[in-house]
Amino acid sequence: MTVRTTRRTLVTAAGLLATALVATACGSPQETAAGGDDDAPVKVGLVHSQSGPLASYGKQYSEGFKAGLSYATKGTNKVGKRTVEVTEVDDAGDPAKAVSAAKDLIGKGYKIIGGSTASGVALQVAPIAAQNKVLFISGPAATDGVTGINKYTFRSGRQSYQDVLTAKSFIGDAAGKKVVVFGQDSAFGKANEAAVKTVIGGAGATVTSVLAPASATDFTPFASQLKTAKPDLLFVAWAGTSAPAMWQTLDQQGVLSSTTVVTGLDIRASWPTFGAAGSKISFLSHYFDGASDNPAAQAAKEAVPGGVLDLFHPDGFAAAQMVVRAVEEGGDDVDKMITGLEGWSFDGVKGKMTVRAEDHALLQPMFQVKLSGSGTEFSAQREKELAPDECAPPVASMKG
Repeated sequence: MTVRTTRRTLVTAAGLLATALVATACGSPQETAAGGDDDAPVKVGLVHSQSGPLASYGKQYSEGFKAGLSYATKGTNKVGKRTVEVTEVDDAGDPAKAVSAAKDLIGKGYKIIGGSTASGVALQVAPIAAQNKVLFISGPAATDGVTGINKYTFRSGRQSYQDVLTAKSFIGDAAGKKVVVFGQDSAFGKANEAAVKTVIGGAGATVTSVLAPASATDFTPFASQLKTAKPDLLFVAWAGTSAPAMWQTLDQQGVLSSTTVVTGLDIRASWPTFGAAGSKISFLSHYFDGASDNPAAQAAKEAVPGGVLDLFHPDGFAAAQMVVRAVEEGGDDVDKMITGLEGWSFDGVKGKMTVRAEDHALLQPMFQVKLSGSGTEFSAQREKELAPDECAPPVASMKG
C-alpha cells in the first residue's frame, strides 16, 4: 500500500459560493462539538485505487476531493480553527488491502474514512466502520449493497439502481415493453441482468438476456440473436478490451439502427472505443463535463488538472462536502456526524443532492446523453436531466 499524507491549502477562485461551511467566531457549534480541542487537525483517511484496474477512477475521485474540500472551506481547508489533514492509501482495488488500511487508520485515531473505488472494497470496509464506530463515506463504488448496510456508512456517488432507472427512462412506461440485456457471461454481466429484471421487469416489461462468453471474439451470432428478438430496448453491459469489436459488429449487423440501444457512459478515455457506433447509442450517464453548470461545477473545473471534469470528479467533490458538514455538525462525535448528514441537502457538482435519512442513499440527478465525433475526438451532449426523485432507488432497510 502506498500512503501519502498532505495538508492541503488549495484556494478556489474569488467570488465562488461555499456550500458547506460558514466560518464563525469562537464558541461556534463545530468547535463546541469537537470536545474542547479546537486546534487539533481533523484526520480523514481516503482508501481508494491509486493503482490497479480502477486507478483512473481513483485519480478522479482524489482530484475531486481536493477541489471539494477547498470549495467547502472557502479555500482554507479548515473547519473552524481545525485543519483538515488528509491521508490517502492505495488499496489497488483489493478488499483485503482496503480493510487492512482502514483498520490501520482507525487504530491511529481517524474517525472519518472515505474512498472505495470498487464495489467489493466498499462492502468489506463498511462493516469495519460499524464495528469501530467511525464514519465511512463510500466513493465511486456503485453496488446497491452499500445503501442501508449500516448507520455509519454513507455514499458520495450514485448506485446501480439509479443507473438502471435512467436506462428505463429511455422507453417511458415499461408496461408491455420487451427488453433484452446483452452482456458477458460473468459476474458483471449477470449483475446487470439481475438489476434490469428487478427494475425494468418490475415495472411491467418482459426482460430476457443474451450472455456471451467473456472470451468471445466473434459477435456476429449474438448480433443476429439480438436483431431477431426485436426488443423495444436493448441494454448493453460490457467491459474489457473486446468492446470495440462488439460495438462494431452490432453496428454492421444493423442492431443499432433497429432499436433503442442503451449503455452506460464511462470515463472520457473510453469514448473512442465506440467508434462509428457511438453516435447511434443512447447513453445513461452519472456525469460528464458539461452535464451541469453551477458554482460547484465551475469551482471543480477550475481546480482539477486540465480543467475538464470526468465521471468520478463529482464523487470526490461531494465526499469532501460531506466531510466538512459532518465535522461542522459533530466535531469528533461520530453519532453527531451521522445526525448532521442524515436528511442533509446540498448543492454539488451534479446539482441538488440529498442524503436520504432512512438508508443513506444519495439522491441526485442523472443524465441521458448522446455522443458525436469520430476517431479519438468525441464530445457529449446532454439530452435530458432526470431529477433526483425520478431515479431514486427504493428505500432499503437499515441493517445495522
